[in-house]
Amino acid sequence: MSTLNRTSSLILGVCIIIGLSSLGYLLGHAAIQYKELERTVTVKGLSEREYKADIVIWPIQFNIAGNDLEKVYDEIDNNTAKIKAFLEKSGIGANEISFSSPSIIDKSAQQYSNDSQAKFRYTATQTVTVYSKNIDLVRRVMENMSDLGKQGIVFTGNNYQAQTEYLFTRLNEVKPKMIEEATQNAREVAEKFASDSKSTLGKIKTASQGQFSISERDKNNPQIKKVRVVSTVTYYLSD
Repeated sequence: MSTLNRTSSLILGVCIIIGLSSLGYLLGHAAIQYKELERTVTVKGLSEREYKADIVIWPIQFNIAGNDLEKVYDEIDNNTAKIKAFLEKSGIGANEISFSSPSIIDKSAQQYSNDSQAKFRYTATQTVTVYSKNIDLVRRVMENMSDLGKQGIVFTGNNYQAQTEYLFTRLNEVKPKMIEEATQNAREVAEKFASDSKSTLGKIKTASQGQFSISERDKNNPQIKKVRVVSTVTYYLSD
């Protein structure tokens, strides 16, 4: 290759390097300027409301003990009939009442049990469940359960499976209003921030809706539910 050609190639290479370096600098500088101009504020908006539960699941559980299995079953049937009659007389519909199969434990058949000398060989547990949308009625009936206790029915109140549940199933109905409220709350916070920083609040850059949570308002009123959602919104700011 001649000296002239080598010189021309060298000059061309230097020009290309200088050009690429200049382009990289310009692009990097433009990106930095863009980032500086993109001022944002991220805020959270809360919506929290109380609603009454719309379904109650009330398990009524009782125990029977005895040494004659047939009599144990007879007593289960008898107590179940008493509970059903009491509930229907109190206004609870027959279609709202269901019965589980009784659970029978034979203590003499338990290989590693120390209950071989137990007074009663058989213990039985039966559950009558009320599934109703009439919360107020069911709670009034609960207050009168002593009437059944006076008839010799032994209820199990501390069993986890016998805990009363209150459900709120109308979340889809209240979601739109609560999301709107949370978003409005977030905007008010953002506007206050913009005002304090001598800026103007712009359009929404990003927004995310948090998960809805449903909890009891307090331990004494499990039928009242607290529904909560937090939305996160990022706004543009300008001078």
